[in-house]
Amino acid sequence: MKLLITTQVRENYGAHDWDGVGECPQYWKSKGGNEYVLRDFKGSDGQAEYAVNELRDQFESDNDYFQEYVLGWQIVEDDFLTQFEHDQMECDGEIRWPAKEIHYSVFEEDLLTRYPDAIAQVEVLKKDFLGL
Repeated sequence: MKLLITTQVRENYGAHDWDGVGECPQYWKSKGGNEYVLRDFKGSDGQAEYAVNELRDQFESDNDYFQEYVLGWQIVEDDFLTQFEHDQMECDGEIRWPAKEIHYSVFEEDLLTRYPDAIAQVEVLKKDFLGL
């Protein structure tokens, strides 16, 4: 199984002409989004929600110019293709631009940075999330 996370990207067109003085004009436009995958996910829905919340810093962004935020997530089979991957296979016969992969080591390092006493917990999370 893998955890698929879908995001929305927005760009503030009002910031293009902003001179940096005063408040930035707000004129947001949706610009599509991204899909991120955490492979070898062995957790439940509750664990998936926890993982998404812990991993948000890896793909969310929010400033005067740009926003990316989670729209949703789902646990899918290992052979699941996103719509974009499916379209590439159909049109080109290959996937040149797969969903962006989130590596567990990034998740682990982030947890250890924020919770230095959690080394034992990381082993528990590895077992719960990845079956390691």
